[in-house]
Amino acid sequence: MSEEIGVYVFCCIQTDDAKSFGTVEFEGQSRETFTIHYKDAAMVAIEAPIKIYHPKKQNLMMHQKVISDVMEKESSVVPISFGNVFNSKEDTKVLIENLYPQLSSLFGEVRNKIEIGLKVVGKKEWLEEQIHQNDKVVKQKETVANKSEAAGYFDRIQLGEMARDFFTRLQQDVEESIHLPLSKIAEASKSNETLGEKMLLNGAYLIDKEQEEAFDERVNQLHERWKDYVDFKYTGPWPAYNFINIKLKVEAS
Repeated sequence: MSEEIGVYVFCCIQTDDAKSFGTVEFEGQSRETFTIHYKDAAMVAIEAPIKIYHPKKQNLMMHQKVISDVMEKESSVVPISFGNVFNSKEDTKVLIENLYPQLSSLFGEVRNKIEIGLKVVGKKEWLEEQIHQNDKVVKQKETVANKSEAAGYFDRIQLGEMARDFFTRLQQDVEESIHLPLSKIAEASKSNETLGEKMLLNGAYLIDKEQEEAFDERVNQLHERWKDYVDFKYTGPWPAYNFINIKLKVEAS
């Protein structure tokens, strides 16, 4: 029994012209990209089987590559979350029509803009050195070490809270010293939730393409100042995932 074919979507662009952005290897087949239109909004899509697509690394990379290819040629790109497939081109056109008021606003917000990511991760030796300079934490560690496991239960809880407070203060210092200077260059910025025990900043920045060189230079200056204490993980350019304020993920009907 053959699979039912629908429309898998990648992103929305502002154009009146029918366009193709080449072919993409998808589910073991080479598929041609095309656009589906409503007024001046166009969804970049391919024909693909109607099913649930799991976010495996290969699939996610394919999805991101298509959007990146579109970004190289279009000034306004609104990304669509991974895995959205619709029954038909007609259904997809209805989706664009329903989203059109929001898309019209978003096209202006993301025109000639790119998203840059910066994760700042503390070096283990520096973090340990910092916490060992905190007299209260050191004293509390000695208290815990001198008690049995049962007797030191609440002391260990207090030690954990003190360590978290100390780490939060480090994150605040990094936000003031690194995130805020970069935010002044960006059109918009976000400090997202950090991941892991050593991450001090998980920043996202929406910048005008004309400011990319200035932004890179500022990142390099900050890295030079902080390189002995932290590692920078600088990524992009990306579509404006962190700065799209509407949910474009819609279930296929």
